[in-house]
Amino acid sequence: MKYCTHCILPDTRPNTTLDAAGRCNAATIELKQAIDWEGRQRAFRALVAEAKARRAPYDCVIPVSGGKDSTWQTVTCLEHGLHPLAVSWRPPGRTGIGRRNLDNLMSLGVDHIDFSINPRVEKRFTALALQRIGQPAAPMHMALFNIPLSIAIRFGIPLVVWGENSAFEYGGSQALRDGHELTDEWLDRYGVTGSTTAEDWTGPELSREDLAPYFGPDAASLKAAGVRPIFLGSYCLWDPQHTWEVASAHGFVRDERGPRTGLWDFADIDDEFISVHHYLKWYKFGLTRLMDNLAFEIRHGRLNRDEAIEIMRREGDPTPHDDIAAFCRFLDLPVDRFYEIIERFRNLDIWTKRDGVWVIGDFIVPDWEWT
Repeated sequence: MKYCTHCILPDTRPNTTLDAAGRCNAATIELKQAIDWEGRQRAFRALVAEAKARRAPYDCVIPVSGGKDSTWQTVTCLEHGLHPLAVSWRPPGRTGIGRRNLDNLMSLGVDHIDFSINPRVEKRFTALALQRIGQPAAPMHMALFNIPLSIAIRFGIPLVVWGENSAFEYGGSQALRDGHELTDEWLDRYGVTGSTTAEDWTGPELSREDLAPYFGPDAASLKAAGVRPIFLGSYCLWDPQHTWEVASAHGFVRDERGPRTGLWDFADIDDEFISVHHYLKWYKFGLTRLMDNLAFEIRHGRLNRDEAIEIMRREGDPTPHDDIAAFCRFLDLPVDRFYEIIERFRNLDIWTKRDGVWVIGDFIVPDWEWT
């Protein structure tokens, strides 16, 4: 593994590349400051005017979870005079604080659809995704991307307003980094579905009817319906600290118990299974959610590299034992069996056994305590 010489992202992270100086392709504050944000704001106001001129029942769909980003999206859209329809995929592991923050988002003044999927289908699909591709969150991502798009077409709503463009924030191809719209190619590369669609999962275990919520419109269907799915982060500077501040000013609350996973106690707090998804990156890429968060803070000048590495050393083992136990209860899966399954996805190009313990050679934290 090689690590970015500026932040701490490893080159094993999907879509991350290092240049000749060893710097990764994730967005830095310098890159963001070079963007003409006033011009981007004018472009967004033009989109708003175009959407309102359509005189549809709603001007935009906002995919929401109740998290800080979806609260920021909602506040921003309301401030621009849009009449939004908020749409959620209801996670089976929604937390109490997630429910509270979602209720708060609705109280800002929006209509809301909370889409629940047949729990038997959801459980089976999640188990299959874990076993076959080691991505139990693939069904989640199919649902949260496709349900809002399908609803936008059915209601004739011209805009779908997503949050940040992860291809820009965390590294990706130039075309997709600079794009302002969610496309089929973007979903295939950054949609976290193992480059699969619902069609790939139809068979004896799950029928097309079972998987209906996971199917979504393609780019041609969206264009024909006059629906544009955009990234708000392409028009307004996206920064988790900023979106948290905006959300907090409008009633969003952080988790007083501390971070569920990673660095921040205001992110990844609405779903008790999301930390399981992030934990599997450790097996596959030698990457943790904490590393992602710390790298972002470095690139935005709030931490230096040495400080981030010290935080990693202090936090240590990233295993979310309680959340894994809850996830296994949802699947009716013994915890021991869970670890047997994910072991198949350990990346042996980076992991080796030393005295019976799995280790990553030349890990970025030299005195890491391997367990």
